Amino acid sequence: MDRYFMGVAKLTSQLSHARRTKVGAVMTKDNRIISIGYNGVPKNFPNNCEDELPDGSLVTKNIVVHAEMNVLCFCARTEIETEGATVYLTLSPCSTCALAMIQSGIKRVVYLEKYRDLSGIKILEQAGVEIEQFQGAYNSIEETKC
Repeated sequence: MDRYFMGVAKLTSQLSHARRTKVGAVMTKDNRIISIGYNGVPKNFPNNCEDELPDGSLVTKNIVVHAEMNVLCFCARTEIETEGATVYLTLSPCSTCALAMIQSGIKRVVYLEKYRDLSGIKILEQAGVEIEQFQGAYNSIEETKC
């Protein structure tokens, strides 16, 4: 099931309007998807995740909501129980999202690639949340097909 759910997370990441890094998240419980999310700006904001610097490089705006925060917020807004759930991420979580997942009762986190800051992984480990890097590889969207 991990391969399937990670494939859904990878496909979900393509919904992001980010130009620099597209991140997808899928929350499951009892082997069923209960929420999906991707990184992007809050509702009612222009759908632009980065500012372009004079040299052409992109900087992520500080209002961008991370994929894992979007899955958690959807569950909170719609009153979906998250206790004991698993979250599949295309990028390992930052420390803020890791803390939110701990407080939401997430029991397991599976990620595809490591984020440059590994503090989220360390926080989840300290809290006793099962965290693992997905061992399969997805080099293209086509590989996510089952």
